[in-house]
Amino acid sequence: MTPTLTRLGRGLTVFAGLLLFWWLLTLSGIPAFLLPTPGAVLQALWQGRDYLAWHALITASEILSGLVIGVLFGAALALCMIFSPRLQRWLMPLVLTSQAIPVFALAPLLVLWFGFGISAKITMAVLVIFFPMVSAFFDGLRRVNNDYLNLARTMGASRWALLRHVRLMAALPAFGSGLRMAAAVAPIGAIIGEWVGSAGGLGYLMLNANARMQTDACFAALFILVLMTILLWTTVDTLVRRLITWKPETD
Repeated sequence: MTPTLTRLGRGLTVFAGLLLFWWLLTLSGIPAFLLPTPGAVLQALWQGRDYLAWHALITASEILSGLVIGVLFGAALALCMIFSPRLQRWLMPLVLTSQAIPVFALAPLLVLWFGFGISAKITMAVLVIFFPMVSAFFDGLRRVNNDYLNLARTMGASRWALLRHVRLMAALPAFGSGLRMAAAVAPIGAIIGEWVGSAGGLGYLMLNANARMQTDACFAALFILVLMTILLWTTVDTLVRRLITWKPETD
């Protein structure tokens, strides 16, 4: 059996187990407005498929835009800090401060500054993404084997050549780890932004369904969000595995 089929089988087994546990909980007498049955959620998914698809498209655009911008911004910041230790001493406290402030505290300000459109949600996703991206990539860049660097310097390599042929190649596995983490947390920023203030998206749909006690619709939106996150992470993980072929992977 191939590793891909093995991972798929494990995922389906876990999903089936969670579905069974959910169904057994609904048999214990929990009211439907607190925990709908899997069948009710499936019905809500089918009946509201067009409505859900429209809001899912909005959220997906926010997640992907935030992921691309956050990864580029985080990678650029890590490169700047590895090039200039003096700049690193100034930028690292700023990076840490950005993560010390709870994202829920920043979300209302972003909505105030950028409005109820997509910009505030993308900015929130970028804020959530760029710290793990900076941290992982910068750590990979500075943990390069000194023997490789000394050999390259002995051969007359310039700073650009050291970065391109030694540091970047050695740091790509760490970059891949940061990219995986960014893919996993990107939906968090987008959904938080939609919860605070929006006119569309899965977060907006969940808030409205919750206010109307339509728990099945809320679960349907949550199911789509989980599916989108798993699909995004799996896509990123597959790309990283295929591009970084020299690093052994465990399945």
